[in-house]
Amino acid sequence: MTKIVFMGSPQYAEIILRELYEKFGVVGVITQPDRRVGRGGSIQPPPVKNFAMKMGIPVLQPTKLATEDVDTILSEWDPDVIIVAAYGNILKSKILEYPRFGCVNVHASYLPRWRGASPIQAAILNGDKTTGITIIKMDEGIDTGDIIKQKEVEVSKLETAGSLTKKLAVIGAKILVDILPRYIKGEIILEKQLSNNATYAGMIKKQDGLLDFLRRAEELERRIRAYNPWPICYFNWNGKYMKVYSVRVLKTHHLKPAQRGIIEKYPCIGTKTYDLQLKKIQMPGKQKIDGNEFLNGARGWAEKNGERINN
Repeated sequence: MTKIVFMGSPQYAEIILRELYEKFGVVGVITQPDRRVGRGGSIQPPPVKNFAMKMGIPVLQPTKLATEDVDTILSEWDPDVIIVAAYGNILKSKILEYPRFGCVNVHASYLPRWRGASPIQAAILNGDKTTGITIIKMDEGIDTGDIIKQKEVEVSKLETAGSLTKKLAVIGAKILVDILPRYIKGEIILEKQLSNNATYAGMIKKQDGLLDFLRRAEELERRIRAYNPWPICYFNWNGKYMKVYSVRVLKTHHLKPAQRGIIEKYPCIGTKTYDLQLKKIQMPGKQKIDGNEFLNGARGWAEKNGERINN
């Protein structure tokens, strides 16, 4: 029986781990340490850890991979292959070369487009009509390994990072369990990536969610979808950060860039191109609500002559 170790952390990885475990079993899981999240700062484990503990799979949560503890545990688990999905750190040659059949990564893009840490968000931000899943044999580069299998996936016009993550994880999991036995048997011819066509998606920071209404409405709408569920886009109104979960681009241009108004009973903000209608928003300490409901208690949203928003 092939001994498999899994490395991953977020929900995307958990969906893949679940399918992998059900089909082949997993001898051990390496995931990120528990971290403080939210305003309350409560310590939360990664989704991968939750599933592994529930199934009784041994779990290792190193702060660094280059430690004796990791070496000892890997020697005990003695994996034939390591499956990686959104682990959160670059793997060095020592780990890449440890298993007989190497490390296999389930990457959430159609490589070589969108190598790096945030391929799902990048696809939405840039208005890509398609993205994909690419399964590669890892090398020391950032998502530069040889391709084992690829599948193109459509990006819908209403896709958020959350919905696209789930879609790609399910597709990636199915492809992985289908090709893994043939990969282990050496029945698949690997394909080199064309690095001259590569694009990169960097790390996302919380401040990347700040909305600049001097930009085009279409670009802002994509940003809001790309950064949902994290970090969630926001802007400053009355000294407080209003989070924006969904918007609609109107084919009107009544408002100047960053000017507030009310159109069709919803709060709106002007941009470089069209008016942006705020459909779902949240104020600090409040529940997420529809934009028209927000107007019921929002004094001063639309002044007589409008007002610019200072970010």
